[in-house]
Amino acid sequence: MPDLAPVKRALLSVSDKTGLVDLGKALVGHGVELLSTGGTAKALRDAGLEVRDVAEVTGFPEMMDGRVKTLHPVVHGGLLALRDNDDHVASMTEHDIGGIDLVVVNLYPFEETVAKGAAYDEVIENIDIGGPAMIRSAAKNHGFVNVIVDTEDYAPFVEELAANSGQTTYALRQRLAQTAYARTAAYDTAVSTWMAAAVGGTPRRRSFGGTLAQTLRYGENPHQQAAFYTDGLGAPGLATATQHQGKELSYNNINDTDAAFALISEFAPADGPACAIIKHANPCGVATGATLAQAYSRAFDCDRTSAFGGIIALNQPLDGETAEAISGIFTEVVIAPGADDDARAVFAAKKNLRLLTTTGLADPAAASLAVRQVAGGWLVQDRDVGRITADDLKVVTKKQPTDQEMSDLLFAWTVAKHVKSNAIIYVKDGATVGVGAGQMSRVDSTRIAARKAQDMADVMGLPAPLTQGSVVASDAFFPFADGLITAAEAGATALIQPGGSMRDDDVIAAADEAGLAMVFTGMRHFRH
Repeated sequence: MPDLAPVKRALLSVSDKTGLVDLGKALVGHGVELLSTGGTAKALRDAGLEVRDVAEVTGFPEMMDGRVKTLHPVVHGGLLALRDNDDHVASMTEHDIGGIDLVVVNLYPFEETVAKGAAYDEVIENIDIGGPAMIRSAAKNHGFVNVIVDTEDYAPFVEELAANSGQTTYALRQRLAQTAYARTAAYDTAVSTWMAAAVGGTPRRRSFGGTLAQTLRYGENPHQQAAFYTDGLGAPGLATATQHQGKELSYNNINDTDAAFALISEFAPADGPACAIIKHANPCGVATGATLAQAYSRAFDCDRTSAFGGIIALNQPLDGETAEAISGIFTEVVIAPGADDDARAVFAAKKNLRLLTTTGLADPAAASLAVRQVAGGWLVQDRDVGRITADDLKVVTKKQPTDQEMSDLLFAWTVAKHVKSNAIIYVKDGATVGVGAGQMSRVDSTRIAARKAQDMADVMGLPAPLTQGSVVASDAFFPFADGLITAAEAGATALIQPGGSMRDDDVIAAADEAGLAMVFTGMRHFRH
């Protein structure tokens, strides 16, 4: 296996023409013969470069609307032949197969086609066949052949040619081959994932892939290595957001900001301003308001202590007034569907604050997968997109919720979906006033949320706890009446929960005795 291998002949076939002409000129400058197809050949010729059509080499024209053009022994023989194997060399001579030392291919834009919502047949037509075949052939024979699938590798490749008199090192060819296999794996993953959703059912095999977006300084803790990969589908969110200022995002920033964005996307901008503040992937304050600044203020008042160093998500473009309010404490990240000049000017003085803007909010009902690795495999499920309306609720107590209570119950239920189990959320007038998250006992979550509400009332100098006159959401059923009684003692007047416990009758009786209204959703929102 040679360390240095010459590049004498290259086949270029790309859908993304970025940097193509400069690469072509550099190759010609090193005496490399160019083979190409279709639009790639035209772009090179238009730049004044001499190009030989693949059809001329194979003796077969492109056919079947371009589906068949490089799937030929002359192409794949030229890629797969071992140059130091006498039998392979003899076959090349016998069948007039010239060696191909470099393949430059980027694939049909499958992911982009899916992202724009194309119809089934159009998506199928954007599944590349010849490209992956050439990439895999070249990568397998990386002892002699170079393969480039990313435009980012053009410049390093040209530098290597220049440094080695038109040759490349084995180390570079190995690295390019690994990148190539990862690309075809990610491409096939995108195709199989899309088709699994289109066809339905539970596929026998699953694969997951992505493209490196960022190497992170470390993971959850400094001793853990980490990186951020994107799926290339272009949906609004963290992966496609624009960062306007601040330090590089950390692993925990990305995790928490994604949680914040998922929650705030539940609140349609047309329904009015909303704000969510997240700490360690849990909401510590969520509220609506007449203005974005008011929504932030009300969310902040739920738990001012936890909000310090948190993540703030807004459902409308950030304005100057809201930016001024946010600037009052240290905040790690602010994410919103846009930010005006006044807001950006305010944040410019906060060098460490990261401001991210998105092209819009996520669709909270959009189907996608939630994936978690376990020892020896993966757990895969549909993302929790369950939503309810007032018509879905069953009132199970003698007392009926008022209109305001019903509105707050639905708000609390929406927030509960984004709080780690066991989750208890107190809400009053469209704002959380107490959040209990991640406890092993549901009654403990109820107590913690109430205690935090009392602490905030003390800080604000209020005579009664914030939970007085509130409603309560529980992400799963109350197994006993103790959690409900604790909520009543904190001043709650209505509750929303899935129901379904063996002791539902006892819990309902306790609610009636306490004079509470309670509704069942028939839906659970565990979040582990």
